Amino acid sequence: MDAPITQDVMTIPRKTAEADPRVNIVGLTRDQLRDALIEAGTPEKQAKMRLNQVWQWVYYWGVRDFGEMTNLAKAYRALLDESFRIALPEMVSRQVSEDGTRKYLVRIAGGHEVEVVYIPEADRGTLCISSQVGCTLTCSFCHTGTQKLVRNLTPSEIVGQIMLARDDLGEWPKRGEAKDETRLLSNIVLMGMGEPLYNFDNVRDAMKIAMDGEGIALSRRRITLSTSGVVPEIARCAEEIGCQLAVSFHATTDEVRNKLVPINKRWNIETLLAALKAYPKASNSERITFEYVMLKDVNDTDADARRLVKLLEGIPAKINLIPFNEWPGAPYERSDWSRIKAFADIVYKAGYAAPIRTPRGEDIMAACGQLKSATERARKTRREIEAEARG
Repeated sequence: MDAPITQDVMTIPRKTAEADPRVNIVGLTRDQLRDALIEAGTPEKQAKMRLNQVWQWVYYWGVRDFGEMTNLAKAYRALLDESFRIALPEMVSRQVSEDGTRKYLVRIAGGHEVEVVYIPEADRGTLCISSQVGCTLTCSFCHTGTQKLVRNLTPSEIVGQIMLARDDLGEWPKRGEAKDETRLLSNIVLMGMGEPLYNFDNVRDAMKIAMDGEGIALSRRRITLSTSGVVPEIARCAEEIGCQLAVSFHATTDEVRNKLVPINKRWNIETLLAALKAYPKASNSERITFEYVMLKDVNDTDADARRLVKLLEGIPAKINLIPFNEWPGAPYERSDWSRIKAFADIVYKAGYAAPIRTPRGEDIMAACGQLKSATERARKTRREIEAEARG
């Protein structure tokens, strides 16, 4: 059984509207939207201006109705409404943890569902978004990894997660009021369901929209993409997206990493680290984050800590130590707190930042490694989940 929700649960009734044949503006790149506007009847000489106007209404003001785009002529608004729509994925439910973490169950085309998590902190608000339904990988410590890949998310479905969260937080600017620079949603991490680098083009286009200065306007340094180690796409991430990079590392030998992160059998630790040493954005000001989940009697010894330090020589790095977040049927246990602190101390004394991540949203299964759509959980018995976890 999942842990009880301790504070707030909201379920949104399912929509039954028929499929809308109009083109969805959300998720189109600037070039794609410009071409679509021209095809719909916008004079080519006006296309750049109209593109900027529509873009700001959708991504800066959060408007969903062409009728509200008051700096456009009524006839042009009617033209837009005939050809286009402004549609987001459907929020099915919203859960709020006792620590303030929010988890959204979001339904996309085809009736599939993904989970999105908002984590409020004193100096930031981080949204953890998904890039796939299920996951290509089968990392043995990760609940999402027990759900097979269904499909990649589209740019619309990825950007839509950000927009839904801003809706829930009431964060769109209000016309006529002074501009408020405070950001409740200040950071994005691609650490939800899926391997982002196996959906590279769609993730790239979605992040370009999120970073665009005329709209949502999140700095590239406020966006972190987490990969399990898809080596051929790592350099592309720097060149075509330019965001921060995090790596799900979790082990210091190939033998252990092969079990925890099976993609290691294709690109082993040596190959992965070589790609990271050549990562174009790696610098003291833009360190690569190494995520390391602490698993009792698996990867948490002093010897592991010393090997980790040795492996990372020459890479500007920060190591995030993540106490394992348990889920039904999980084949691992969380390392003892004293063991985690001893591990962190060795890494810190070697000159690396080694923060221990505070588990958030565990009571609503929203913590790192726990995400899995509710419908998938409901379809499986505990025995089936345990069997999948054992492989």
